[in-house]
Amino acid sequence: MDIIQAIINRAKANKQRIVLPEGREERTLHAADRLIADKVADVILLGNPSEIQTLSEQYHLHHIEKATIIDPVCHEKKAEYIQLLVDLRKAKGMTPEQAAKLVEDPLYLACLMIKKGDADGEIAGASNTTGDVLRPAFQIIKTRPGISVVSGAFLMFLQDRSYGENGVMVFADCAVLPNPNAKELGEIAVATARTARTILGVEPRVAMLSFSTKGSAHDEMTEKVIEATRIAGEMAPDLIIDGELQVDAALVPSIGKSKAPGSPVAGRANVLVFPNLECGNIAYKLVQRLGNAEAIGPILQGMAAPVNDISRGCSVDDIYKMVAICANQAISKQTRI
Repeated sequence: MDIIQAIINRAKANKQRIVLPEGREERTLHAADRLIADKVADVILLGNPSEIQTLSEQYHLHHIEKATIIDPVCHEKKAEYIQLLVDLRKAKGMTPEQAAKLVEDPLYLACLMIKKGDADGEIAGASNTTGDVLRPAFQIIKTRPGISVVSGAFLMFLQDRSYGENGVMVFADCAVLPNPNAKELGEIAVATARTARTILGVEPRVAMLSFSTKGSAHDEMTEKVIEATRIAGEMAPDLIIDGELQVDAALVPSIGKSKAPGSPVAGRANVLVFPNLECGNIAYKLVQRLGNAEAIGPILQGMAAPVNDISRGCSVDDIYKMVAICANQAISKQTRI
């Protein structure tokens, strides 16, 4: 897991302000305590300060007092955030009264802090649904310029290091968009390549997957992948991408050479883009369970600033790693990678 340590080290070298809206959630507090102790990020916890202090003592945590703790109900910048939300949502009819109520919701407050420049990224989802996490993110932070959709990528750490980048690959979309059209799929490919470059520090080689390789089958589904590959190539002319490719042609050099001779990706892919969410979600879980791979994510892609939704079944270690990844996303945003 040297890559994960590299991600953590990059976060330590350029500490980012990561807000954790679920400031009273047990796993979140344990992760925050470790993150502060290891100096991975400047942690911001949202919640009643006295309740958080009581829980910190109950869980025998030793570093929570070094976090920035903000009470969503009562803090010095509340009026500023109310006005910001009104300004952002006035076209939708947002009133000051409605905004005053919403800014007390930690998930809304976290996004407003990022929008205002008071935080660099957010991790949530340990006790909230994906819809609850993403709704304020879509309303306040919105998508990255040139990208219209949000998608979810997983870092896959494989037992067999001959695949991908020394056994590490990026799979997408495995978490968000059920059935992207060709334009959306092309955007997902570009966003996933950016994730590989900024989080893993590798040059992405993107395989656009299908049940067909270079015209071996003809169907509207394969045509979508072909068109998405073309669109992604136009969006990012320097991107190493090819499709449509079957997964064996994307991963196995001998098969790639046979099925797609001359392809810059076949047999060498380190990024796999699936044609829809059903395929992506099934694939990453199969590789995780049957191949004993470690899956880290989902890493949300396409947002204008880092907001990541973790599983409600997450572990303390999951939150710790995702904060480090979120910090890397924030660093890349600042350096415009």
